[in-house]
Amino acid sequence: MLFVPQISAIFAHFPYLGLFILLLLGGIGLPFPEDTTLILCGFLIFNGVVKPAPALLAVYIGVLVTDLLLYFAGKKYGRMVVTHKRFRRIISKERLSVLEEKFSRKGILVVLFGRHIVLLRSQILLVAGVMRMPLSKFLAADAFSASLTIALMVGAGYMGGNSYDIIKKDITRIEHLLIFLAVTILALYLLLRYIRSMRKPPR
Repeated sequence: MLFVPQISAIFAHFPYLGLFILLLLGGIGLPFPEDTTLILCGFLIFNGVVKPAPALLAVYIGVLVTDLLLYFAGKKYGRMVVTHKRFRRIISKERLSVLEEKFSRKGILVVLFGRHIVLLRSQILLVAGVMRMPLSKFLAADAFSASLTIALMVGAGYMGGNSYDIIKKDITRIEHLLIFLAVTILALYLLLRYIRSMRKPPR
């Protein structure tokens, strides 16, 4: 993509803004999944590239703003969202009908629990707007659910950074062990050849 170098430059100079922008781009359908960005945030925290508090604030605001954009899109277009050129790729008419029924029966619980399902997340946020869920209820449910998502994904990225560091150390140890074994095998091979040559009678 043409804007990837620009994003890299933003990350180099403004990593917090970079995380925020990645979340917004993912929210409008570009290939920057929310969970991947959150895992990246955890990895950057582990490696000291960003500080925990401002990084978590940046991604939290980014997640909420992205969710609100989808909510307001659903509220604006209503059931016509399934024919909109941008959103029809996210949700079909059949899926909209299914989620509308679930919202009618379970309401706020759909946002609370459904937001954690990656393949349904954007659809649920759109349908919350289509169903005209009160903004205060939507924000309360989404803010709570998003905090859990962020804790899980950022935590996974942080632990992944730790695992990467451990794996890197293990690989270094393995490399040293392999070199030691290779040298030992070579030395034994040369020693055996020397012993055999000494045992051979002179011609």
